[in-house]
Amino acid sequence: MVSALPSPPSPPTPPAPPAAVPRRRRRRLAAILIAVPLVVVLLVIAAGVTWFSTNSARPTPPAAGAVAFDEPLRIPELAPSTVEDGVRVFDLEAREGRTSFLPGSETPTLGYNGSYLGPTLVATRGERVRVDVTNSLAESTTVHWHGMHLPAAMDGGPHSPIAAGADWQPEWTVDQPAASLWYHPHLHGRTREQVDAGLAGMFIVQDEEESALALPRDYGVDDIPIIVQDRSFGADGAFAGGLGMQFDGVLGDTILVNGTVGPFLDVSTELVRLRLLNGSSARMYDFTFADGREFALIGSDGGLLDAPVPSTSIPLSPGERAEIVVALSPGERVVLQSQAPDPALHAGGATFDVLELRAAASLAPSLELPGALADLPRAKESDAAAHRSFVMSGLNINDRQMDLGRADFVSTVDTSEVWSVRNENPLPHSFHVHDTQFRVLSVDGREPPPRLSGWKDTIALEQDREYRLLVRFEDYADPTTPYMYHCHLLWHEDQGMMGQFLVVEPGQAPELSRPQGDTDDHHDH
Repeated sequence: MVSALPSPPSPPTPPAPPAAVPRRRRRRLAAILIAVPLVVVLLVIAAGVTWFSTNSARPTPPAAGAVAFDEPLRIPELAPSTVEDGVRVFDLEAREGRTSFLPGSETPTLGYNGSYLGPTLVATRGERVRVDVTNSLAESTTVHWHGMHLPAAMDGGPHSPIAAGADWQPEWTVDQPAASLWYHPHLHGRTREQVDAGLAGMFIVQDEEESALALPRDYGVDDIPIIVQDRSFGADGAFAGGLGMQFDGVLGDTILVNGTVGPFLDVSTELVRLRLLNGSSARMYDFTFADGREFALIGSDGGLLDAPVPSTSIPLSPGERAEIVVALSPGERVVLQSQAPDPALHAGGATFDVLELRAAASLAPSLELPGALADLPRAKESDAAAHRSFVMSGLNINDRQMDLGRADFVSTVDTSEVWSVRNENPLPHSFHVHDTQFRVLSVDGREPPPRLSGWKDTIALEQDREYRLLVRFEDYADPTTPYMYHCHLLWHEDQGMMGQFLVVEPGQAPELSRPQGDTDDHHDH
């Protein structure tokens, strides 16, 4: 018997070519190296597309020509006052209410002495005034006198909260030129919410020089406050709208003028004076007339210009004011509009209607405007005690967020300073300073335009334009209570885009402390 022979061993598996694995790894590595930056680029592009598409779809009022002007413009009443021991006394009560803006609905609102907005306070330079403020809200508030020169403890900033149910009686002497000022809350982290709900009103300062000029000044007849705001409404009539991705703040799709939707103003005189206030919390306007007519710009934030400036448009950022005088002919109608703001503001590109002026068939004659208005001192920087720089970036100023317990700098009373202010981001910003009215020295090294030649407390900041301001601190020193400077787009302010400074006597030490109970955690997210 023959035995079986063993099977020969299987031949070994030939090894893979030595270059195959490394080549596949190199391909995967190359693919990863290409894919990762490509994904990053695509994400950046997608974010940019989202940002710009959101901006293009930002809440915007109806296009010019689409508004039916069918409501008479509401004129805020003049606040009554009494004189007690030589002091003119006003009463203001912040209260909750409901206001009918649209047919068939009511909107929960806040107002002073009423359901929405507040009365117009009028005082004369040299008068001692007191405002007895009562807070009937369910939360704290403040009342800030925007544009007023007054002691820091009376300024109504975030260091002066008025608790729910409490009172506040600020008192000061009015000592500044005739001007259109305004008042509104300045509660830390809640300013936008309370202003948007309706807490705002005008404060008109008069003086002998302005009263002697041939200017329209019959309040409610040929001298008209124009508080322009934008709001959106929900199906239930309540104010609606959110931040979106445009980062201005809360924008609206409906224009209110003195709380009136679709307003018209019956004009009975040849000339009418409009005291324009951008009372919106975020929207920037560039006011013009639909037919391109010329008007006279006679005043800015802090008072009259040295002479009327012939103009066809006047841009205003939130908080800014301008006084214009426009001429009408019998029987004509003309629409006040807002045209697209300067593209460098990155604040939208729409044109929309604001207010219709309706001239009567017969107009009472008006006196010719004077060729000279106010004697403005020449802005000189040679005696500046300090130079400071402020860079607006994102929601910071000089890379800092607001801290109520920190004085960002200290200035000396009766000195002047030069402040250089620049917005380095493609976000809309403005710059507002409490207490003082400043002068604009230059814009990008050039003379400021005529509209910025007078007294100012708020300016719009286009991207990468440097504004040099001459700021003077007069009369009032307080080592414990600060003044504010901030972006006046109110959501930006509430997010911490604000700083504060003390004004002290020469050699006096600052003694700032955080307000009792403040946690610095009030941002309006």
